[in-house]
Amino acid sequence: MTPPAELERFDHIERLAHWSTAALFGVLMLTGAALYAGPISTLVGQRYLVRTVHAGAGLILPVPLLVGLVGRWGRSLRRDVRRLGRFDDEDRRWLRRSTRDEARLGKFNPGQKLNAAFLGAAIVVMLGTGIILKWFSLFSLSTRTGATFVHDWVALGIWISVLGHIFLALRDPDALNGMRRGRVSARWARTMRPRWYEAETGEPASRVPAPVVSGAAGSGPASSGH
Repeated sequence: MTPPAELERFDHIERLAHWSTAALFGVLMLTGAALYAGPISTLVGQRYLVRTVHAGAGLILPVPLLVGLVGRWGRSLRRDVRRLGRFDDEDRRWLRRSTRDEARLGKFNPGQKLNAAFLGAAIVVMLGTGIILKWFSLFSLSTRTGATFVHDWVALGIWISVLGHIFLALRDPDALNGMRRGRVSARWARTMRPRWYEAETGEPASRVPAPVVSGAAGSGPASSGH
């Protein structure tokens, strides 16, 4: 049997949930920076409007993911969430630099799993602390102070995580294409995600010729892009 030229990596529900969540994160990061940094806040002006947009985007941030997970349409997304939450021996092998090249990864690499875990937890934490800061009169001073501290530091972590995710995704155009149009080349899957390739095709990964890597780096196994 001739191996397929491409494999479906993400269906339209997964891509819609991803890009909707990404857009909301972008709004939150930019409006949060405008509220937090004095010079930016002065430059932007309309502080009340910015605060309102920030609060509204924060409240609906979990919605795309939750809607994507329910019903029959969320079958692929639910399966990928389970994959992201599962570490195995191959993931641990990948995390050790000395054995990284020997790791045979599934659909996601450990960097993606750790990033997803952090951002998932961050959504919950930021929603909780944001509610306290939005309706501050319902809470004690000590609670508001703690919520502000946590909100600010987790926001910094989100900036680092999201910018790192974008940087690594741009270094791996094949993987990025999987989130843009839902499909990746079979050669990329065979080289970068051999166990996923085998599960999808029923063919041993070794039967497909390795891709020729040209030009810029970013197609190697250390990539944490999409």
